[in-house]
Amino acid sequence: MRPRKRRKAIQFSASDPEGMWGDVLGFRPHGGRFRAVRRLVTLLLWTIIAIPIQALLLVLPGRGHIAFARIYHRTLCALMGLRLQVVGEPAPGAPVLYVSNHSSWLDVLALGATLEAAFVAKSEIDGWPLINMVARLGRTVFVSRRRTGTKGEADAIRTRLAAGDNLILFPEGTTSDGGRVLPFRSAFLSVADRAQVVQPVSVVFDRLGGLPACRRDRPLFAWYGDTDILTHFWRIARRSNSRATIILHAPMNPADYPDRKALAAACAGVVADSCSTLRQNRPAVPLQAPIPLKVQRAETLPA
Repeated sequence: MRPRKRRKAIQFSASDPEGMWGDVLGFRPHGGRFRAVRRLVTLLLWTIIAIPIQALLLVLPGRGHIAFARIYHRTLCALMGLRLQVVGEPAPGAPVLYVSNHSSWLDVLALGATLEAAFVAKSEIDGWPLINMVARLGRTVFVSRRRTGTKGEADAIRTRLAAGDNLILFPEGTTSDGGRVLPFRSAFLSVADRAQVVQPVSVVFDRLGGLPACRRDRPLFAWYGDTDILTHFWRIARRSNSRATIILHAPMNPADYPDRKALAAACAGVVADSCSTLRQNRPAVPLQAPIPLKVQRAETLPA
C-alpha cells in the first residue's frame, strides 16, 4: 500500500511557550485552565472571608490570631492542591527564629501552614494590593534591602522576639531557582541573640502530578528573576498533585557559636545538605548542626 500524502502541512502554534500570553493562550488542555481559574477564585473568596476574622482576632486577647493564621495557610495549600509532608518537630518554647531556604511564594503557604510564626518579608510586599493587607494582618515584619534602614529594622525584629513571638526568616535575601540553596547572609542573623533557639528549616517541592519532581520541574515551582507573580501562579495552578516536604532540623543555641557568621554558615550547611537529599528523591531526616570545638571542650570540662 502506498503511504497517504498529507494535504496540509503540520501547523504549529505561533505563541511563545515561555512568555506570559503564550502560556495563557497557548494550546493547553482545557482542564488545566479550568483548574487554575477555579483555584484563583476560591483563593480570593477564602482570603476575603478570612480578612475580617483575623482582624477581629487581633483585637481580642489570647493567641487566636496565631492559630487562625495557620488555619488560613493550611486552607490555601488545600485549595492550591499542595500537599505537605513534615519531618521533624517545631522547637518547643518561644521565641524561636526559624531560618529557611527560599525559592517561591509557595514557601510562605507551606511554612505558614506548618509553623505558628510570623514572617520577615521584604518591604516591597507592603506595596502589593491585597497581599499587603494579608501580610499586615499576619503581623509580618517588613525589612528593606538598603543598609541605611538595617539598624531600625533589626531593632523591630528584636522587639518582636523579646515579646515572645516566633519569626520565620529567609536569610538568602532573595529567591533561588530551586536547584540550590544560596549562601545565608550573616547580617540577617544579627538578631538571633534575642531568640531562645534558632531552628533551620528545609523546604523542597518534590512531587508534581503525583510523580517525583526532577530537575526540569524545579523552575516551575521557583519564582525568581523577572517573572511576575500572576504568570507564575497561572503556571503552577494548572498543575495537579504537587507536594512540598518540610524538614524541621534540630534546634540550635545561638550562644554556642562565636559570631553570626559561624551561625549563618552552620544553618546554611544543614539546610543545603537536606535540600540536596530531597532533590535526589531520597528520604531526609532532621540534621544536627555541628557545634564549634571550643564550645564542646568547654562543656566537657569538670565544674
